[in-house]
Amino acid sequence: MQEQQASSRSKGRATRQLIVPLSLGAIALAVTVGVAIGARFPVAQAQSSNRVDDLIANPSNPAQIALAEHLAQSGAKMYGAYWCPHCTNQKRLFGREAARQLPYIECDAQGENPQPALCQAANIRAFPTWIINGELYLGTQSLEKLATLSGYRGSRNF
Repeated sequence: MQEQQASSRSKGRATRQLIVPLSLGAIALAVTVGVAIGARFPVAQAQSSNRVDDLIANPSNPAQIALAEHLAQSGAKMYGAYWCPHCTNQKRLFGREAARQLPYIECDAQGENPQPALCQAANIRAFPTWIINGELYLGTQSLEKLATLSGYRGSRNF
């Protein structure tokens, strides 16, 4: 009986001695494969650019450009953050060329041309926020609504 117990303990130790190196080998292999895959297929990162050319592919039409210019001339402001998907969607409604003309204020200190002090002074709490004629409008606004709110009188063929 004692011989059987000794034999069982010996087999148990041998099994553990084999399993530990195999486990470590499997972990090392998994890490190596993970690093190789990560290098080949980097994890998608959060939107990190505020550059219109990086974010907006669709071109603008003349009415979109005219509205953006009107908003800038009228003193309207769009407050946003580079990482905000709704801000990007708002810019996409205008198209690339018109989005460059928008009176956009970057609220995040890490964004391009950041102006967080202006956002704090305007008490901005959500993105995007439009201020038009002294009134706050939260969220993505249609171009038609922006035209109406700002008194735009040009073509509305957006």
